[in-house]
Amino acid sequence: MTNVFNLAELDTALAALGGFEPRSLIAVGVSGGPDSLALMILADRWARERGGEAWGLIVDHRLRPESASEAATVAGWLAARGISHAILVWEGEKPATGIQEAARAARYRLLAGWCAEHGCVHLLTAHHRDDQIETYLIRRRAASGVDGLAGMAAVRELPQLRLARPLLGVPKARLVAFLEAEDQPYVRDPSNCNPAFERARIRLAPAAPHPNPLPACGERESAFTPLPAGGEREGLTPAWEGKGQVLREIRANATTRIARERELAALLARAVTLHPAGFAALDPAPIAVAGELGERALDRVIAVLSGTAYPVRREQLRRLRDALADGPVRPRTLGGCRFVPWRGRVLGLREAARTGPPLQLEPGRAGMWDQRFAASMPAAAPMPVSIKALGSEGVAALRSEDVTDDNPLPRLVYPVLPAVWDSEGLVAVPHLLWRRATFACPPVLAFRPLVSLFGAGFTVV
Repeated sequence: MTNVFNLAELDTALAALGGFEPRSLIAVGVSGGPDSLALMILADRWARERGGEAWGLIVDHRLRPESASEAATVAGWLAARGISHAILVWEGEKPATGIQEAARAARYRLLAGWCAEHGCVHLLTAHHRDDQIETYLIRRRAASGVDGLAGMAAVRELPQLRLARPLLGVPKARLVAFLEAEDQPYVRDPSNCNPAFERARIRLAPAAPHPNPLPACGERESAFTPLPAGGEREGLTPAWEGKGQVLREIRANATTRIARERELAALLARAVTLHPAGFAALDPAPIAVAGELGERALDRVIAVLSGTAYPVRREQLRRLRDALADGPVRPRTLGGCRFVPWRGRVLGLREAARTGPPLQLEPGRAGMWDQRFAASMPAAAPMPVSIKALGSEGVAALRSEDVTDDNPLPRLVYPVLPAVWDSEGLVAVPHLLWRRATFACPPVLAFRPLVSLFGAGFTVV
């Protein structure tokens, strides 16, 4: 029979990922399919053994009429096992196109929102080895580079949350076998077999016959036949791809990516100083001579300072690196950031015209401004405020307060600093250590960009 995935193996995988507290609170995204249910049951046992708790988070996307009843069914299965759980509903209108991407974004938004509300920093998802292979095939078809062909990372950092995928080395058949041993039913999402979606087309592609295939889409995955000694199920990934070869290629690309990320981290450590006020000081020389690695460093700096995860075109990065190599003689803009010569170095800062709209904050509430600064308003605050860039108006107001004369921050960054305003005008500029004397409870601001300068690094299990 198929070898059943077990608790000891999950413990080994989680230990390899590291970073869990002794009595961890963890969340598991549970769709009701065999992969996530198997992970949920084992993660619950793992957490209980350590005095912690695992919550199952069930997202109801409301894309099909039966989704609410399916979510309730999954919740009932978890309740029967004494597993804490919550159903998170994607409310509102759904897009007519790009539905899978929109659903994915909504799912992670709901999951991250629950985790933030409950102080949970570990979110586990059940992506497994077959998912990894499918991801590789999709990216190879799209002519991805080495980073993309390394597949999914076992750990990914989200704002205030760590996404962990401990099952990337586990075949789906072993997870299904675990549920069979547990006598646990599960559901199948019909979109997994909808040829309108690329991942489903890969699963449905013609494959060479296998002596022990998994049931076809639409059939219940419950009956198993013995495998040859040392054999494994091909699952829904085309046999002609050759799983062993694909896995070796993924591992080789992952090794290359990890080495490149270490080189990038070393360059960033030498050449970039990041300030909690949301700007960076760059030493242009090591970046200019580092070739493609220097361009990757600039791309990372732009992602941090602009609050966006979208990469900049490589040709634009090359031109910026070339400009640094020639010796910067004038400011340059790229990706919502400015790069300005300053005292033999280069200041990287947010472009004033690209900062986000004002963030309105009520007493006792929190929010994110410009996708970079987390802001929280004390409940004792007397009135609401707004967070926006200081701008030329704010800089002018501060001159009369004698704030700008001896502050150590470069004056170039003043206009793009986050500032606090109320109905009467400027209230506070936390990074200049100034606030209006009559305002007793200003909000707390912290630099929390969507992309970190170093990040967790690519991880494999």
